[in-house]
Amino acid sequence: MSVWDDVVGQPQAVGVLRSAARAAREVADGGARSSGMTHAWLITGPPGSGRSVAARAFAAALACTDPGDIGCGRCHGCTTTLGGTHADLQVITTERVSFKIEEIRPIVSDAQQAPSQGRWRVMLMEDADRMVERTSNVLLKAIEEPPPRTVWLLCAPSPQDLIPTIRSRCRTVSLRVPAPEDVAELLVRRDGIDPGVALVAARAAQSHVGVARRLATDPQARERRRSILTVPSRVRGVGDAVLAAAELVELAQAEGKAATEERDAVERTELLRTLGAEGESRLPPNVRAQVRRLEEEQKSRATRAQRDMLDRAMVDLLALYRDVLVVQLGADVPLVHADLETEVRSLAADSTAEQTLQRMDAVATARTRLEANVAPLLAVEAMMVALRPQAGGVRL
Repeated sequence: MSVWDDVVGQPQAVGVLRSAARAAREVADGGARSSGMTHAWLITGPPGSGRSVAARAFAAALACTDPGDIGCGRCHGCTTTLGGTHADLQVITTERVSFKIEEIRPIVSDAQQAPSQGRWRVMLMEDADRMVERTSNVLLKAIEEPPPRTVWLLCAPSPQDLIPTIRSRCRTVSLRVPAPEDVAELLVRRDGIDPGVALVAARAAQSHVGVARRLATDPQARERRRSILTVPSRVRGVGDAVLAAAELVELAQAEGKAATEERDAVERTELLRTLGAEGESRLPPNVRAQVRRLEEEQKSRATRAQRDMLDRAMVDLLALYRDVLVVQLGADVPLVHADLETEVRSLAADSTAEQTLQRMDAVATARTRLEANVAPLLAVEAMMVALRPQAGGVRL
């Protein structure tokens, strides 16, 4: 067993982080500072590559107390860090569209404290790309002048997602998209999923571990994915495109709601119990204010969940047209959506490779518009209109 077991398909990155953990122990034990260890790390990679998993594994290796096997996965330091309960680990994340500056200021203060149990205090920031420039500048000074025993681990899709002054002060470790076989092996080993089901789910999820697990274990998630990917075959004209856009946005809203609804109810119940107002038909003003604040936070989380689900639908559509292009060009590579081969071949027969590339551009444009906060329905409607069939080069 090792803390690196769940970091799938990343041998080069694991090698770098292992070496850094060894160098960090030498530094903490009074040795000379090594070039293998630094105070700030930026772990980058596409969605599903395991940025947060790699960062937490590195944090566990830094907290490991085994004298020989650094990152053993068995000691108190490793298990509590992987479980998120180690006193010297602070995980910084947001369920909003972006971090608020008020969320970052106390974290900068926390980073100045010396570790209480282990050798290092680790500040692990997931979704570091969700900081606007003003918020990033608050964090910058903490990264520029950290205490000697504090390590920052920032996670983002790419270095360009952070302001230059922060990324220039971090050592970057880049992750790649793992092979579907590696993801399937993890699902079999960790979750006991049937190997055949795991491989199909891993390919359909494009090696995104979290999505693959959901597809392999949740029949409703599989059905929603199929509904999304069969939309293009049903679009024949502008009217169909408008209806399909509304359907796609509704599917994203439903999946986002499913992902947050149960948690919202539990949080509300826990808050009322804490405030002594559980079961009250009329809430006191001070309780109403806190409930309203919670509802605002939950609304922000639901908005982010909807956008994430809609973006995931766009990624699936891009992969669908990638499969169409593979068929049209006769390439000898496996299909991502092998379970939808009939639909893929039908779309390939009804269009040219040039038209497929134009449709992929339309999906990519819709993703860009969504990132720029264009109303989801408008962005998706424009995309669906661009996906409708052509006859003789003229849109139907």
